Amino acid sequence: MREGQIVCKTKTLATVESLQADFRALGIEKGMVLLVHSSLSAIGWICGGAVAVILALQEVLGETGTLVMPTHSTDLSDPSQWENPPVPESWWQTIRETMPAYDPDLTPTRSMGKIAETFRKQNEVLRSAHPQSSFCARGPQASSIVNNHALAYGFGEHSPLARIYDLHGSVLLLGVGHSSNTSIHLAEYRSDFPSKRVVQEGAPISQAGSTVWTTFEDIDVDASDFDRLGADFLRSDAGKVVQRGKVGIANCQLMPQRAVVGFAVNWLEKNRV
Repeated sequence: MREGQIVCKTKTLATVESLQADFRALGIEKGMVLLVHSSLSAIGWICGGAVAVILALQEVLGETGTLVMPTHSTDLSDPSQWENPPVPESWWQTIRETMPAYDPDLTPTRSMGKIAETFRKQNEVLRSAHPQSSFCARGPQASSIVNNHALAYGFGEHSPLARIYDLHGSVLLLGVGHSSNTSIHLAEYRSDFPSKRVVQEGAPISQAGSTVWTTFEDIDVDASDFDRLGADFLRSDAGKVVQRGKVGIANCQLMPQRAVVGFAVNWLEKNRV
């Protein structure tokens, strides 16, 4: 959305201070482990933009809280699977041979939004080593969340999502819906349904100072039904733990990660064929 359109739909501009008040009213507290999925434009016009959102979140979480965001770089993948846009087959091998290796400091995010892309560059933010499915974190639990992110099954038991689960973390959907809720991917790994299948992925990584194209196994994750799953979650007894409210003009949901993952495991087993 263009900035002029954002200004027009905003009645009262947001500031660091007003965002802090909105986050606290939603239920965010000091000491939380908080995984944030976000849309900057959904919040309305903000004095300070993405930086203001990050500063407000960190102030509300305090020194004992840990802020986490997805920093996926899905373009570091096998070109034979690209659809948006596809590239000619004659390019595939050249891409595999010449694509720069994943670098947690340099590699940008893809389709994660401006807040996450800004956050990953902040001093003291740590980013996991996965070339496609990385997360970044800042706070006392950051290293335990992002360290040892396995290459295979990148949203599974050896991922930051599982470590957030272990830490009883929370999920904030900041102006986005459940289609952006990566914690449901953890439920895909933990559930059994007929269409679940293992696929081969590929990405460039750095080994001993050289770039190596490496392949690894994953499950074929699919977020196409996450919005429907999320709507059923909100209507369920399990969904009563979700706190809903506004940050700026954005519709937001705050929930314990364990609640949505537990619901999603059962939902996927009942609804996916």
